[in-house]
Amino acid sequence: MSPDTTPTDAQAACFEAGIKFGTLYHQFAGTPISPDSAASLATAMEESIENQPHCTAVTVDVRLEELEAELADSTADYTELTGRFLEVEIVVDYEGCEVVTRMEMEDGYPLMRLESVRDD
Repeated sequence: MSPDTTPTDAQAACFEAGIKFGTLYHQFAGTPISPDSAASLATAMEESIENQPHCTAVTVDVRLEELEAELADSTADYTELTGRFLEVEIVVDYEGCEVVTRMEMEDGYPLMRLESVRDD
């Protein structure tokens, strides 16, 4: 690669964060979830993604009110996990460049976004 096409540390950190989000979302989408299992599932998601290289922190919050509203009209006591039940923050540090990413609901869609890039 020529020097002008070599990714910067910030670009590599952003790429790493994207990989983590893809893994988190697609690995756990469809998992059975209930209000009783929400906390343990959130912990499992956090700990599994934190195992990946360059990942320094993962916070998964289950939107319990949304989950309970989904179940209120259901005959089942669980449903399947989708992005609308989650708020997630993932922090990646790659070669001293820290990126913070977040997923939260926006206009009915679980939007993943880059919040900040800090390069030492």
